[in-house]
Amino acid sequence: MPLHEISSPVHLYVHIPFCHHICPYCGFYKHTPGKLANAAFVEAILTESQRRRQTATDPIRTVYFGGGTPSLLSPTHLESLCRGLANTFDLTEVTEWTLEANPATFDLAKARLMRELGVTRISLGTQSFDPETLATLGRDHSPADAIEAFETLRNAGFENVSIDLMFSIPGQTLESWQNDLHQAAALRPDHISAYNLTYEEDTEFLTRHQSGELDSDEDRDADLFYAALDFLEEKGFAHYEISNYARPGFESQHNRAYWSGADYLGLGPGAVSTLNKERSTTLPDTAAYMQAAQSGLETRTSIELLSEDDLRLERIALLLRTREGLPTEWLPTPNPVESLIQQGLVIEQTGFLRLTRAGKALADPIAAALV
Repeated sequence: MPLHEISSPVHLYVHIPFCHHICPYCGFYKHTPGKLANAAFVEAILTESQRRRQTATDPIRTVYFGGGTPSLLSPTHLESLCRGLANTFDLTEVTEWTLEANPATFDLAKARLMRELGVTRISLGTQSFDPETLATLGRDHSPADAIEAFETLRNAGFENVSIDLMFSIPGQTLESWQNDLHQAAALRPDHISAYNLTYEEDTEFLTRHQSGELDSDEDRDADLFYAALDFLEEKGFAHYEISNYARPGFESQHNRAYWSGADYLGLGPGAVSTLNKERSTTLPDTAAYMQAAQSGLETRTSIELLSEDDLRLERIALLLRTREGLPTEWLPTPNPVESLIQQGLVIEQTGFLRLTRAGKALADPIAAALV
């Protein structure tokens, strides 16, 4: 079966690039709000959605507002955006609507509004509960802000809240990382994402890393990874993807669709879409994006047709990271699977290749060996 034929219904991603403060490690397209976080920005996204809805005629299954910091949108603009999208697309079959939020960017009234507008899941960008680690990351919230934000979301009626954490941050110790994990688990979230810091292009952290100021250590990365794995599994979280843990039934549906190769439509500056084997990227310039949308011009800067081989290579890299693993029929011939099995890094069961506990910390190099 061709890989593109296994895709599930369309999933919608909306990129909100605004941030109060630019974190030195973040590689996503973002900038401070300036004068752009206004009604014209919302109108530009809705205009683009009207232009592109014919490419996503099936009902939308999941919605994801990412950034940037979507929770920075004012209540008025957030309501206009959500209601406008509901008027453009068929959202009657949406089973999950996620919005990324940072502490200290919303109050109880805005949290309740998000819930009323249809948002069902919040991904809370906490990153750490340690003041020194937060300062290193350039975060503009305190540990107390993060705890208060989580409690506010629960008070607003959110029954699905995820906490984002990061490890291998410069200056972070095993003890401080364990404290982060304990504090996060104590809040009883439904999902925890635990990301290994990577040095992304066009970031301050990469420049400092290249100068030798910030180091990298694969052994340290592995130690902190397994500290999270062991602790969170003990607390009842299922490790369903290398960087993601969930209580039963709270896995991210949007991300699982992405990992499995489902079609998704991306709106907003810098967003990526993959529809019907066509990948496109919108203008990563908010002012230019708004002008193009308002003028009826093309908002995309690149369009690429993906071959079956392109799709296969992506699925290998993504599905190997998941609990389910990847179908062995997608592997090239010959392949190094036997050697990886002998090293105890992967197992082959019922037609799927899965990482062992030892292999999980080496997911990326193992995927590279398979493609």
